[in-house]
Amino acid sequence: MVHNKLKKIFAQGEAALGTFVNWNVPDVVEIIALAGFDFVVLDNEHGPLTHSSSQDLIRAAELRGITPIVRIPNTFESTILHTLDVGAHGIQAPQVNDAETAQDIVRRAKYKPAGSRGVAFPRSADFGMTDLSKYFEYENSQVMIITHCENTACLENLDAICRIPEIDVIFLGPYDMSQSMGITGQVNHPLIQEAAQKVLGAAKKYGKAAGIFAGSGEAAKDFAKQGFQYITVGTDAVLFGDRCRQITEAFRK
Repeated sequence: MVHNKLKKIFAQGEAALGTFVNWNVPDVVEIIALAGFDFVVLDNEHGPLTHSSSQDLIRAAELRGITPIVRIPNTFESTILHTLDVGAHGIQAPQVNDAETAQDIVRRAKYKPAGSRGVAFPRSADFGMTDLSKYFEYENSQVMIITHCENTACLENLDAICRIPEIDVIFLGPYDMSQSMGITGQVNHPLIQEAAQKVLGAAKKYGKAAGIFAGSGEAAKDFAKQGFQYITVGTDAVLFGDRCRQITEAFRK
């Protein structure tokens, strides 16, 4: 069954560092864990991953003691069900712009009484070998729901979304938010900084963790000082590419 270490980190008031994974390579997840990250976000929205291919990446994360979150491509009931059944410790949902969408996600991700997630005995239930009298309540308590705030419409509905008790993290997606604001790619623009502070304020007000994407370790540290707790830096491909470029540039200089 899921034992979500991020929940403990947030309960202690601390910040966690993660990165996005697009490659279907369990070794990459292990290396990320060994490098000291707290969690990975397996990107089923923008990369080639599916709930099926994510399963081995989830195993790799659990093996090395970090939390596997899956960014789902949509909020369909079948998508959420399959993602959680293969063992994801949480889902990160795109374009959650109103409370109705957020509540639908909760309903699909949680068992009764909070929701109506379909009942079976998949990997998340230890293939039926766990104590089912305890499984449903425990799974509800451990599975995290992270909602993306990446549209100006979300900013208008932040309070209503944050009032939903089962939402754990509000994650500002600066790139999509910049596009929504008509300043595509300008993630350091004052309007994005203003949006970040609005997300942070609403999260604090309602006892949620605030999340954000950072461009570097230094930026991530600054966000942590501001109060953000769920912080991602780069992707597996970007981190690898940056390191390769550093090596080749050092050689050619």
